[in-house]
Amino acid sequence: MSAGEMFDLLVVGGGINGAGIARDAAGRGLSVLLCEQDDLAAHTSSASTKLIHGGLRYLEHYEFSLVRKALKEREVLLRLAPHIISPLRFVMPHVAGVRPAWMIRAGLFLYDHLSKREILPGSRGIDFRTHVAGTPLKKSLKKGFVYSDAAVQDARLVVLNAMDAKERGATILTKMQLISAKQGAQQWDATLRSTITGETMQVNARCVVNAGGPWVGSLLSGALNTSAQHHIRLVKGSHIVTKRLFDHDHAYIFQNPDKRIVFAIPYENDFTVIGTTDVEYSGDPAKVDISEEETAYLCESVNRYFDIPVTPSQVVWSWSGVRPLLEEEVANPSAVTRDYRLELTVEKNLAPVLSVFGGKITTYRRLAEEAMEKLQPLFPEMKAEDWTAHAPLPGGDMENADFASFLKHFQQRYGWLPAATAKRYAHAYGTRAAMFLDGFHSASDLGELFGADLYEAEVRYLVRHEWALTAEDIIWRRSKLGLCLDRMAVARLSSWLHRWNSLKVSNIRELSDTANNSL
Repeated sequence: MSAGEMFDLLVVGGGINGAGIARDAAGRGLSVLLCEQDDLAAHTSSASTKLIHGGLRYLEHYEFSLVRKALKEREVLLRLAPHIISPLRFVMPHVAGVRPAWMIRAGLFLYDHLSKREILPGSRGIDFRTHVAGTPLKKSLKKGFVYSDAAVQDARLVVLNAMDAKERGATILTKMQLISAKQGAQQWDATLRSTITGETMQVNARCVVNAGGPWVGSLLSGALNTSAQHHIRLVKGSHIVTKRLFDHDHAYIFQNPDKRIVFAIPYENDFTVIGTTDVEYSGDPAKVDISEEETAYLCESVNRYFDIPVTPSQVVWSWSGVRPLLEEEVANPSAVTRDYRLELTVEKNLAPVLSVFGGKITTYRRLAEEAMEKLQPLFPEMKAEDWTAHAPLPGGDMENADFASFLKHFQQRYGWLPAATAKRYAHAYGTRAAMFLDGFHSASDLGELFGADLYEAEVRYLVRHEWALTAEDIIWRRSKLGLCLDRMAVARLSSWLHRWNSLKVSNIRELSDTANNSL
């Protein structure tokens, strides 16, 4: 990439929407540059409830169109990334006085039938006296309902979209912030600055895509100096993680007296994640954190249902994220729509900007398609045919999207790996795991063991192919091994990354000096 290079699209923001748009656009033949001021999925997109779901509770707010769209996407994504997206059954205990049983049955019927369902089983009633999901619940709870959705490794979903975008010709720059952009008649003249070195570079683009998430408004009023019709409302959602609270693979959806719902979901084999909250937020989206009140609220919510109480002292990790929701005239943050709006600003004699307001991780791929539909008149040479619904994400190219069959063959192929490690690799990388496993015949071949089952071979793959630069990138976004690694292990990993990055910079400088001396 050279300074001042012209791109069709400059995508600002490396969350799920930015990565999804970059992928779709690159696959249609556009030249794309994506810049992200931090790591990919560093903020909202790695702070979700880790679900691909239709949004059962949105039916109460009559958002049938959003739920239908999300349910349709749920089926699509299960096929595109069967390694990082997995079917998950949810259990909803019935509590008289919160929502009547007939209302829940009607809602579940709609949920089952609003969109064609081929992969996941439908809903049904269950008796907690005989169903395994009744074991950890209070004995006063006799009956409930079970329905289907899916779990996702959210940050990895972002990375896989960025990987596919790169493999289709896009340029992906992390730790690169847009600091200014001049809007001309034919193009944007943008200045990017490295958040590591402070160095700047100039790039040109025919169109800017503002996928800044919580920063979409500040980007418009700041670097892009453009007004907008839509606005966002920042709502904080927090989650807590405890040691595993129950011994089965179902998740729970609990109804609260305030009409909100809270999930309790099996997480990373040995843990349970509980969330989420909905709290108005007005601070810096990069500095969001859970409050004591939110932790207490989540514990109290599940304690209405679990026989053994959960206390704040049991929390081993937590995360918070800021949802950039569409501004609406509603008092309750939980009632704000999770749908999105795309605003294309095309002023006479000025280069266009497309801004993304709102959205949820489940509908990111459809959002990207709609973005391409809006941009089509500006890029008549762009391939018009939608393609992402049938192209597996990196690692997801499995026969019939059958992960169970893939895992069986994977464990046979790498029989020297411990079963738990093989399963983690298969889930995280799918068919791409061969890139760092082939040619090895024992765990000792994988290089330095930092802790848990994190070996040097995996780390090398992550820094070479997935833009990982720091220990945090690896143990909290590319994986969740931070739950298993102690401080010494993280220190060893950080030291290795420092040596790697220093060597990389040294090699770049050496090549640059050689090139300059030859001129």
